[in-house]
Amino acid sequence: ADVFSEGLAAMVGDLLQIVFLMIFMFWTNWQLALVSLSVIPPLLFSTYVFKEKVKGSFQEVRNAVAKLNSFVQEHLTGMNVVQIFNNEDREFRKFEAINQEHTKANIKSVLYYSIYFPVAEVLGAIGVGLLVWYAAQGQIEGTISKGALIAFIMYNSLFFRPIRQIADRFNTLQLGLVSTERLLKLLDNKDLVATSGTQPVPQLQGDVQFDHVWFAYNEPEWVLKDISFHVKPGQTIAFVGATGAGKTSIINLLSRFYDIQKGNILVDGQDLREYDLSQLRRQIGVVLQDVFLFAGSIRDNITLGNRAIGDAQIMEAAALVGAQRFIERLPGGLDYPVMERGATLSVGQRQLISFVRALVYEPRVIVLDEATSSVDSETEELIQEAIDKLMEGRTALVIAHRLSTIQKADRIIVLDRGEIKETGTHDELLRQNGYYAQLYRMQYATTEQVAINIEQLALNDKQLPGAGAAN
Repeated sequence: ADVFSEGLAAMVGDLLQIVFLMIFMFWTNWQLALVSLSVIPPLLFSTYVFKEKVKGSFQEVRNAVAKLNSFVQEHLTGMNVVQIFNNEDREFRKFEAINQEHTKANIKSVLYYSIYFPVAEVLGAIGVGLLVWYAAQGQIEGTISKGALIAFIMYNSLFFRPIRQIADRFNTLQLGLVSTERLLKLLDNKDLVATSGTQPVPQLQGDVQFDHVWFAYNEPEWVLKDISFHVKPGQTIAFVGATGAGKTSIINLLSRFYDIQKGNILVDGQDLREYDLSQLRRQIGVVLQDVFLFAGSIRDNITLGNRAIGDAQIMEAAALVGAQRFIERLPGGLDYPVMERGATLSVGQRQLISFVRALVYEPRVIVLDEATSSVDSETEELIQEAIDKLMEGRTALVIAHRLSTIQKADRIIVLDRGEIKETGTHDELLRQNGYYAQLYRMQYATTEQVAINIEQLALNDKQLPGAGAAN
């Protein structure tokens, strides 16, 4: 608003004043007008240099402000981590360094103003001096009157005043232009997903097929290489692999957060890109590992503003995934206020809310991205029971590091560096004695050893009283 009210609108008025003054000056006495305006070329040159310098300095100011705001927001959110590791002094020094960048950028812009304004004043004074000198010659010759000289001195003052005001308002205008430039760069970025298709999405059956899919966030660094699999309606397929193997990328592609470079993704036999994007996503329920909750109520975070979803439907879904009990215990129930990113809730509670959120939309395809990796064993067991109910009659794609959550899957795909390394059921993969079997042994060897140790301790405890009695 300041850019238009104090910048552009006022500058247009100043420019009109300059134009009308020039017309009037030439109409009154064109010789005196030429003398008065003889300093305009050097003034325009100095203004151009000033504009370019100030534009660069304001760009630095905006970048410094963005860096400063980002640092403050990030460290307010992660203050616990800073304090736990006793890192306050080091982070404060970083803050001081960013502040110094901001200060230097502001000082540079002020320096340019402090140079430009005296230059403009000096040029204005030179213009008056030339005017007086020329008019004095005219008076000697009797061609210019004293009244004309006094009038043109006033015109000169009126002419240079809006020029100084334009330079002063250039501060506000330049701030707005730099911000607008940053915004336009963001808007001009190429969409990661091409235009949404127009074909309406009927009630999906849940048939999902990846056909020789190649995908890269930045070509030619392929994240997925020639991936092919087929999930029939109602089946559950699980993905296993090390970090960076491409598991989450498959989920992103199915939800069409990105478009593939090669191959095809078919849903119910139709190319994913031909479907209406918003209708397609309504029938795909996604539960991510990093659950994002908005500031608002429990209800708002589950319905996401969809008034068609009633409280009865919410509580029915909550009961299915085991979230009803903890929601009812909260003060206000569904009206319980959730702080930014769910700060007032535990990790497990946030995970359960994300389950309810996915369920109330009655999706035909369920995507679980490491959905139980952030909860305790008791909550994991509760959620696993709910997942089994949730996936009944639905196509499910599951990603998990805990192999206990995917042993019942119809098929398990093992990914390695973007390629399918192994595929089969849990038992088939164990018999293959490959990467999956190795991963399984690594996870369960420790667990089984702990169980043996606990059993041995229990046996020892039972034997101790008998041993004492014998003595």
